[in-house]
Amino acid sequence: MNRRRFLSLMGAPLSGILDAQTAGLQSFVYKTASACEIRADVHGAAAGVQKPAVMWIHGGALIVGSRKSLGGKFHQAILDAGYAVVSIDYRLAPETKLPGIMEDVGDAWRWLQREAPRFGIDPKRIAVAGGSAGGYLTLMCGFAVYPRPRALVSYYGYGDITTPWYGEPDEFYRKSPLVPKDEAYQSVGRAALSEPPGQNQRGRFYLYCRQQGVWPKEVAGHDPRLEPAWFDRYCPIRNVTGQYPPAFLIHGTEDTDVPYSESKNMAEKLARAGVKHEFVTVTGAGHGLSGAKPEETSGIAARAVEFVKANTA
Repeated sequence: MNRRRFLSLMGAPLSGILDAQTAGLQSFVYKTASACEIRADVHGAAAGVQKPAVMWIHGGALIVGSRKSLGGKFHQAILDAGYAVVSIDYRLAPETKLPGIMEDVGDAWRWLQREAPRFGIDPKRIAVAGGSAGGYLTLMCGFAVYPRPRALVSYYGYGDITTPWYGEPDEFYRKSPLVPKDEAYQSVGRAALSEPPGQNQRGRFYLYCRQQGVWPKEVAGHDPRLEPAWFDRYCPIRNVTGQYPPAFLIHGTEDTDVPYSESKNMAEKLARAGVKHEFVTVTGAGHGLSGAKPEETSGIAARAVEFVKANTA
């Protein structure tokens, strides 16, 4: 599988990857859990000021990816707008299950709230953004962290992890040769980790999960068919109230990884609850907005930044 295809499947935006080595980052361990150091990178910090900021949550199906994958045009646009960007890691599945992952996201949020003045960030003016699984975790932040973020930006995220797209064998992924179970489990381990090791094959485990329809069981440790109520607190769409933060959703209509209906359904739920939101449909685009024209993705990034600015003023 080539790098571009892998990035598309794992949720990294294809509109350009911001090179962390040139972005003036500072790296910190915000937490240690199960002997695993979990880091956050702070970009655009300026001591002595009161900048607004975005906490970025990377994608990768909760299985792969790291804070180093800063996704393209949105990041550059938000940095150019004078914001700091704080990109976080979290422990990865299946070694760490979903409750531990959300614990990490919550701890990262509390750490950022506490340390914000140190970075010249105004803790009262922080939004959360992410792509794919990071978009899902972003939507989780709409009700699971306090104080609530000022705004959310979800690139091709999802609000429900119990529906057939994740919990049953996926027709699109089964077009690829089936990954043997032994190979899938050999590609992951047992010890907690927050960054994939070099030359890893963790994407094979994800492919196996989608081909067999076992992602919820492997990532959450529970079966939605047998324990549907357990998933209530891990499905953003089930937790939208009038107190949910303003949300900006972006999704391509031809997404073969995360169905377009996931953002559409979330937007409809936000509308019913009276939550301020925008939903950008990218006609013909796949996951990672693959296939969209560069000028279109640039325009979407600009709109997302304006939404964040309007809600962090």
